[in-house]
Amino acid sequence: MAVHELDKYNIDIYKLPNGTHNYQFEIGNSFFEAFENSIVEKGRGTVDIELEKTETFIKLNFRINTTVELECDRSLDLFDYALSTENSLVLKFGDSEEEINEEIIIIPRDKQRINLAQHIYEFIGLSIPMKKLHPRYSDENEDDELIYSSESSDAESTDNKDQDSDDDIDPRWQKLKNLK
Repeated sequence: MAVHELDKYNIDIYKLPNGTHNYQFEIGNSFFEAFENSIVEKGRGTVDIELEKTETFIKLNFRINTTVELECDRSLDLFDYALSTENSLVLKFGDSEEEINEEIIIIPRDKQRINLAQHIYEFIGLSIPMKKLHPRYSDENEDDELIYSSESSDAESTDNKDQDSDDDIDPRWQKLKNLK
C-alpha cells in the first residue's frame, strides 16, 4: 500500500471535541492504485463523512458517490459504473484494538488518529455488483434464462413418456390405469 497517498484519509480524533463534525474526501485513480490487487483500478468521486464523537464512541456515517471503471463480464470492454452508497461504522473506545464485526471496532482510548481509507475502499468494493455488465446489455432480459441445453427439459420428457406409454401399454393393464 502506498502509505503517503492514504494519509489524506486521516482524521485526528485525540483532541477533537465531542459533537458532530463533517469531512469530505476526494477519491481518484491514485486512491485505488494504493491498494494491491485492487478490484477497481480507476475511479473518481467524493466521500462525505459525518463524525459524531462522544465520550465512549465515535459514529461515522459515510456517503460515497463515485464512478469506477469496471470490466464487462460478457464482452471484457471497460465501462464507467456510477455507484452511490451509505454506510456506518462505530468505533468504541477500549483497552486494545479489536474488530467486533464489520460495523463495530474497538480502538484504544489514547489513539491519536484514525485512517478511513481501508473502510472507504471496502464500502466501494461491496457496492460493485457481482455481475458486471456493460450498459449496452442493460436492455436485455436476462433473468438467468437457459440459452442452450443438450438435454430436453424434464417437463417435455415426462410428457413424451406419458404419450409413449399410453400407446405401448398392454390392454390388460389399461383397465387398471383407469382406476387412478
